[in-house]
Amino acid sequence: MTTIQNQAAAGAPRAIGIRPFLQLLGRIRPSKALLSAALLLSIITTGASLTIPLFTKNLVDGFSLSSLSGIQIAGIVGAFLLQAVASGLSVYLLGRVGQQVVARLRELLWNKLLVLPVSYFDERQSGETVSRMMNDTGVVKGVITEHLSGFVTGIISIIGAVAVLFVLDWKLTTLLLVGLPLTAAVLVPLGRSMYKVSKGLQDETASFAAFLSGVLSEIRLLKISNAEPFAEERGKSGVEQLYRFGLREGRIQALIFPVIGLVVMLLMVLIVGYGGMRVASGEITTGALIAFILYVFQIVMPIQQITMFVTQLQKAMGATEEMLATLDHAEEERGAGKVLGAGDAGAAIALDGVTFGYKAEEPVLRGVSFTIEPGQVTAVVGPSGSGKTTLFALLERFYKPKEGTLRYGSEPLEAYTLTSWRRRIGYVSQESPILAGTIRDNLVYGLCRVVSEEELRAAARLAYADGFIEALPDGYDTQVGERGMKLSGGQRQRIAIARALLRDPKLLLLDEATSSLDSKSEIVVQEALDNVMAGRTTVVIAHRLATVKNADRIVFLDKGVVTGIGTHEELYRTHALYREFADHQLKAKDGQPGSEGGSERVRRAAEGQGLVLAAGERSAE
Repeated sequence: MTTIQNQAAAGAPRAIGIRPFLQLLGRIRPSKALLSAALLLSIITTGASLTIPLFTKNLVDGFSLSSLSGIQIAGIVGAFLLQAVASGLSVYLLGRVGQQVVARLRELLWNKLLVLPVSYFDERQSGETVSRMMNDTGVVKGVITEHLSGFVTGIISIIGAVAVLFVLDWKLTTLLLVGLPLTAAVLVPLGRSMYKVSKGLQDETASFAAFLSGVLSEIRLLKISNAEPFAEERGKSGVEQLYRFGLREGRIQALIFPVIGLVVMLLMVLIVGYGGMRVASGEITTGALIAFILYVFQIVMPIQQITMFVTQLQKAMGATEEMLATLDHAEEERGAGKVLGAGDAGAAIALDGVTFGYKAEEPVLRGVSFTIEPGQVTAVVGPSGSGKTTLFALLERFYKPKEGTLRYGSEPLEAYTLTSWRRRIGYVSQESPILAGTIRDNLVYGLCRVVSEEELRAAARLAYADGFIEALPDGYDTQVGERGMKLSGGQRQRIAIARALLRDPKLLLLDEATSSLDSKSEIVVQEALDNVMAGRTTVVIAHRLATVKNADRIVFLDKGVVTGIGTHEELYRTHALYREFADHQLKAKDGQPGSEGGSERVRRAAEGQGLVLAAGERSAE
């Protein structure tokens, strides 16, 4: 179901108002000098155009070659030239202001996105966010660049033309003004409908962009899964939704312009008919009637411009809601607190009664309490879904506990600035993220200092990555492809380890860093990890016994609750599920098949608890 359908289903009313749009412009702060100059030039253009019908009236009423003076000719030519030059400059300046507005708006949104908490992105797809930033900002720019000038000058043109028309003939002017309220009575409700359709179109565009981004970023999964028919059907559905919104928008526009055209034609017929009668009776001159008709066009054309402005403004107002919602979203608290320096001595990290859930009614961790001692290796073991990765997210301060406290030394983590805390952390996950670019770009990513070539190579050497990097044709300048697709899993892991080494972390978080590797790659990566772990506080998530057996402390999590803490030997003696887990792996490693009541029973018990064992360990059984 699309975003707009969700809104409709929920029955959420949408307030229509220009205040959010003006509020957004207030944040952008466009150049008042350029905007004022552009509007002043537009006013000059309008003023020049208002004088032309008066020249025409005088020419028609007293036309003869002898009546054409140099001053009159110069006046007409000057009015046309002034109108052309002022109009051109106005368009350029408004275009410049519009580009400044969209650049500033995109800058504001981008800077905001970088400081929003992870929870914001949990609820939104990246493609939708990109669409909001690129497409919706373009809508706002279009209002300023293409339609604002027409709106302002249109108002001035209408006021000026109506004032002159009352001087020329107040009866004809009164007849003309009868049609304006009728036009407004039709256009106002159509404008409201345009707002709703435009808002739906923007939401659907963002949703479709998110789908496209997701499919294209996982194109290999799509092809290996033979999912082309599904993607084709979903894409077809998205295109049809956009098509339907486009048709609804077209229908509204198809009503707006014919209504204006119909009103204009009726007014012209009435004016020409009634005006012709007044000319015949001698009440007004032929020149006055022609001037009157020219002024009518100077009212009709601005009405169309104002209508276009209102239509585009409705679109911009719809886009504004989402952008303001993003800009007003609560940020991460990055600057508040103490700064942890690089030379700060390590301290213990304590979790005291920590409870957390992504949804309030579904806690993932329940009253978790244990201590991570400085300079030691703490392993976190447990069934899948027990909250191990969530625990890491809390240590990285992606989220705040619902209850309980995380402390560093005697202070809660919130007492330290977010930037200085995360600077202390090195993180290596099961599928360490690699960005499109070169190997060098990925190694130094996020470092706020210059990394020498010698330091870069030393980190690669400790991570056992130097061999394969230097064997590549372009070495450290080799392009790795989107998400590192040109590298093997083991190579990506070693680059991630080298990246962690360059950060010189005080706290190392290893999340299943070797579980997806083959045995040969695992040996190399484990040796690299040993280099990184030396002398550092390390927290390890792992299912393989070899990874956690030698840990200084093992914490066993089951369904978000700590059910055991100790060394391997202590847990083996006191924790039944850990003992079954260890027995199973040891027998598999020694090649002992066991009996139905032995290792097979252990395997089934472990799987029943949700323990994830490596494929090689299961097949060895």
